Amino acid sequence: MAVPAAKTIVATGCTSGLGFELVKQLLAEAQPYHFILGARDINTAQAAYDKIQYDSKHTVTILPVELSDLQTVKSFAHQTLETLGQRPIDYLLLNAGIARDADDRPGPNGSQWCDSYIINHLCQCPECPPPVCLLQLLIADEPQAQHYLIHLLRAKLEFSHSRIVVVSSGAIRRVKETSGLEDQLKAGACTETGLYPTTKFIQLLGAHWWRRELMGKCTVVATSPGLIPGTGIGRFAKPGQPYPSPNHPDAKSVPDGARSILAAFTRDDLPEDPERIFLTSWGEWWPKDVYSLALDRELQNKWCPTKEDIEKVEGIAA
Repeated sequence: MAVPAAKTIVATGCTSGLGFELVKQLLAEAQPYHFILGARDINTAQAAYDKIQYDSKHTVTILPVELSDLQTVKSFAHQTLETLGQRPIDYLLLNAGIARDADDRPGPNGSQWCDSYIINHLCQCPECPPPVCLLQLLIADEPQAQHYLIHLLRAKLEFSHSRIVVVSSGAIRRVKETSGLEDQLKAGACTETGLYPTTKFIQLLGAHWWRRELMGKCTVVATSPGLIPGTGIGRFAKPGQPYPSPNHPDAKSVPDGARSILAAFTRDDLPEDPERIFLTSWGEWWPKDVYSLALDRELQNKWCPTKEDIEKVEGIAA
């Protein structure tokens, strides 16, 4: 019996929690995978994967990246392309994420934006019909880094006809109006509902913007893993700040959350309406009225800067 061709997955946020569990599940499959994973601490990440003792038909390459520093995002993209050579990106997984308020802290590296915005949006994979791409950057602090990463990998993604899976959240429903988004995202700002829903909402704006930009070349899917208290996403919660308990009636385990994300890799029943790209953790495609605010094209354009504008504003060398 012929061995299936290996598929390549590029991802961030896979050293713990949902991302690590997702990769672990794929490493147990008969299908061979080549993983290129971005990690803040490559030694810790490598040690974690060495313990899995996966089959040698798979390969795991771990490259350094700090999603709150866009210069390292650029380095990660360059190293990824060098590592790939002529191989395509089958999956682009954007799974990095963090729930952290702006408080009174300055932005990373002097940026005007809080780190949650930079990582969750300006930063940003699963399995799908061939050929597909998985770039799911787990948003740790700001949405800007994921958006920037897609810019940097765009030519390879288009060549590969990749599937880009954006790990979103049902928390986007807590965004009721969009007129004050800028003030909420600046370093030092305080918000009543917390920064996480806002940055996830802007990330969803980015998913729809890229869906339009890459129409006919790549498939973009947003997905929610569900309510997963067992991840480290709430590690920056303040004392007394509500955080879901594992006993919550809607709570899911980390393995269940990872399986919800993996569904976005394999589902080929995308709705005919191109704006219906959000897959819920219970396996349904959300109706557009749930995220109607994110369908405003002018708002999408506003929050999805060009690669050149990002590098100019953030002081990144061309």
